[in-house]
Amino acid sequence: EADKQTNGEGEAIFKLTNDPRITPVGNFLRRTSLDELPQFVNVLRGDMSLVGPRPPVPYEVEAYETWHRRRLLEAKPGITGLWQVQGRSRVGFDEMVRLDLHYARNCSPWLDLKILAQTPKAVIAGNGAC
Repeated sequence: EADKQTNGEGEAIFKLTNDPRITPVGNFLRRTSLDELPQFVNVLRGDMSLVGPRPPVPYEVEAYETWHRRRLLEAKPGITGLWQVQGRSRVGFDEMVRLDLHYARNCSPWLDLKILAQTPKAVIAGNGAC
């Protein structure tokens, strides 16, 4: 089963839900966001930060409109961000990009702390998670 969302050009972007290839343990890891823990290695290497836009997969970037690409250029990718604490899968792609750009324009240590403080609640609630 796949959830259908659209990118800014009205083209479909699919996110698999109830994927039969995912084991019960894998489903638990995804639902609780524990599958994100390996990303800390990327933070320690300096490739990512704790807070910022989620890094996209290459096929997503190919479907980006020009203004979507700004989310890649204006802030270092992060493990958590405004999208994760304010929207997750409940908002469309364009709104996710707007949240990422809002973060990039307004980033500060205070905003990062605020997002980091809200992340556990978002993870525990699981709203919008797979």
